[in-house]
Amino acid sequence: MKIKAKLQLGLFFLFSVIVLLGGMGTYYLNQLQADSSKILKDNIESLEYVQGMEEILNTWSSVDTVKHKSFEVLLDKQAHNVTEVGELEATQNLRKAYFEFKKDSSETHFTKLNQTLFNIAELNQQGIVRKNDLALKTAENASNYLKMVAIVCMLLTFTFIVNFPSYIANPIKELTKGIQAITNKNYEQRLHFSSEDEFGELASAFNSMAEKLNEYEHSNLAKILFEKSRIEAIINNLNDAVIGLDEKNKILFVNIVAIKMLNVKSEDLIGKYAPDVALYNDLLRTLLNEKDQNKEIKIYADERESYFTKETLTVESNEKVLGKVILLKNITRFHELDEAKTNFIATISHELKTPISAIKMSLKLLENEKVGILNPEQSQLLENIKSDSQRLLNITGELLDLTQVESGKISLNLQAVAPQNIIEYATSAIQFQAQQQNIEIEIQLSDKLPQVQADAEKSAWILVNLLTNAIRYSPENSKIIVSAIRQNGTVVFSVQDFGKGIAQEYLEKIFDKYFQTPDSQKGTGLGLAIARQFIEAQNGQIWVESEIGKGSTFYFSLKG
Repeated sequence: MKIKAKLQLGLFFLFSVIVLLGGMGTYYLNQLQADSSKILKDNIESLEYVQGMEEILNTWSSVDTVKHKSFEVLLDKQAHNVTEVGELEATQNLRKAYFEFKKDSSETHFTKLNQTLFNIAELNQQGIVRKNDLALKTAENASNYLKMVAIVCMLLTFTFIVNFPSYIANPIKELTKGIQAITNKNYEQRLHFSSEDEFGELASAFNSMAEKLNEYEHSNLAKILFEKSRIEAIINNLNDAVIGLDEKNKILFVNIVAIKMLNVKSEDLIGKYAPDVALYNDLLRTLLNEKDQNKEIKIYADERESYFTKETLTVESNEKVLGKVILLKNITRFHELDEAKTNFIATISHELKTPISAIKMSLKLLENEKVGILNPEQSQLLENIKSDSQRLLNITGELLDLTQVESGKISLNLQAVAPQNIIEYATSAIQFQAQQQNIEIEIQLSDKLPQVQADAEKSAWILVNLLTNAIRYSPENSKIIVSAIRQNGTVVFSVQDFGKGIAQEYLEKIFDKYFQTPDSQKGTGLGLAIARQFIEAQNGQIWVESEIGKGSTFYFSLKG
């Protein structure tokens, strides 16, 4: 039998018990009510009639017709309420005695009439006693039957209450234990239910699952162990430091390179809570820090200073985070190559400035008519040479600025500077270039701007670079807005143009070295990268907002 059918049967049993007790109680209550009603209707009313007639006789007057009428009314009611054996004959005798007494109100007839009334009252009193005994008997029988049925129902219900929950709860308890055993990888666990209901089917399915899991565990255990040791071997042979953490930041594995760098024994790392270990290990504390992901980390390793970059990989499965892996890549070789490249560029740029300056001096002499008059073709050639030499000089200047930035030897002359002075210097420097394209430079300054702590020359250079780019990418007869406002203890400078704008996918790369958008005009891709380094060296920030077709706005902030 299915559990559903058993539940329905049990509930039907309880329902039947309630209906049985309720039905029997209702039946006997109706019986008692009927017996009581008979007493009230049949006997009490007759006694009332007899009493009424006795009271009339006690005050009888042969000439009082009202009393005669009242007596006769009560006599008629008694005649219609005959219920006891012999009461009909007594009532007929009463009627006969009344009419005799009415004709002759002698003592003899009065006594006979009273005796007849007494006989009717006696018959009804006996009826009341008999019916009361019957009602008591009915009540006693009802009480006995209800007690018997109640005791039987209580025993059956108690048995049902005690046994039925166990029938449901015990299999569930056994199933819970089985699931816990499976969770603890005890695949030998089995359920033994003899019933042929849903619990029996569940036990069969559970046992099949446990058997399959047991087979899978034993068939794949050796393979899993082999794969585990192979992965550990691969991780330990990596040249990069690798640290694995679970979702609760406990250390799962650490390769040999990471152990050497952390200078902590393996047993003091594996299984430990990483933030606790980081309390006494500066390097691990740095690695756990989510900020400064892209900054280089300088570590003294292998008896020399080495440079590393940190990369954190989040491990997910079905959108659930299982942990993360921290990779520490050794970039010392690249750092040395970059330093050599920087020194090379600095040397070449410095060496190029001298001949370029000499070329420009020669160009000025050639333009002087004292040296000789040039024909138009020669003048055009000189103009081209002059433009190219100026471009070479600008490139070498930017390369020198870049080497200064990359070497970390930025020379700053920090002093209090009025923001309007920086803007005036920069706008005057590019005014001629703007006029050639009929571009209006609009300056918007907030009232009472504070002075900023900055290198005036480098800050002006940054603003000139931004304005030059804005002019380059602005259409003719347009406008460029230069503004400065106070914001959270800083002064924010901005340069807004109304050109074609920059696509969203390029905004994050626009300040990278040598990066240029596909539609960019001539340039080295160094100006914005140098500007960012100059601003960050002054503890400021630089950023851009742009939308295709609506132009771009470059911002940088300096502390007041």
